[in-house]
Amino acid sequence: MLVEDDAVIRRSVTMALERYGYRVTAAADGLTGLELFREGRHDLLLLDVMLPGLDGIGLCRRIRETSVDPVLMMSARGDALDVVSGLEAGADDYVVKPVDTSVLVARIRSLLRRATFTPAPGPAAGLVTDRPGRSDHQPEPPDRSERPGRDRHARLVFGDLVIDTGGLEVFRAGEPVALAPTELRLLLEFAAHPGIVLDRQTLLRNVWDYGWDGDSRVVDLCVQRLRKKIGAERVETVRGFGYKLRR
Repeated sequence: MLVEDDAVIRRSVTMALERYGYRVTAAADGLTGLELFREGRHDLLLLDVMLPGLDGIGLCRRIRETSVDPVLMMSARGDALDVVSGLEAGADDYVVKPVDTSVLVARIRSLLRRATFTPAPGPAAGLVTDRPGRSDHQPEPPDRSERPGRDRHARLVFGDLVIDTGGLEVFRAGEPVALAPTELRLLLEFAAHPGIVLDRQTLLRNVWDYGWDGDSRVVDLCVQRLRKKIGAERVETVRGFGYKLRR
């Protein structure tokens, strides 16, 4: 779904994305965009920041109240306040207008991959298979005496945080945690390297699929959102280097 008030940009972006095989539902203002969002199912939401009625940042917040669908923000200025506000509202990434079609499509493809990926177990993840015959995926209270990073039902355990890497579900103190695709992928990247400091460029490459130097603010803001959901103490800042997941 595309929400863009400029008719020329809305039409040109729609035509460009359709040439790449995407089906586009478009709206010219934030309130209409919110109605379209509620009426249908969308794989990705492309929102302009400056919209009449309800701006893109407000629209993103409303969407995040009920959905973890990927959100890509567009800013005409690349202004730091626009970028930070959009990411704090729950956007997964942003582009600055005018944006080259190939760059926009690359960002869209990256977001869609994050929303549908299947994680590959790494050597640090400590994955084991569920017991034969067990089919339910209800969270069990973690035994704090178990070794961090592993439990006997193929879930990663870090204190009261339980990550089901097979079902792509996260629980905190036995309660489900709703994570946007980028937040989930970021958490899984940390969980695959517990106790190891990951710098921002590594995270941009592995989580955001950036093949070039990206804006590290997307990492910092996503970490902030993740901390609010899994506990501020769980992800530690190593000043001057990056972040790590506490064991």
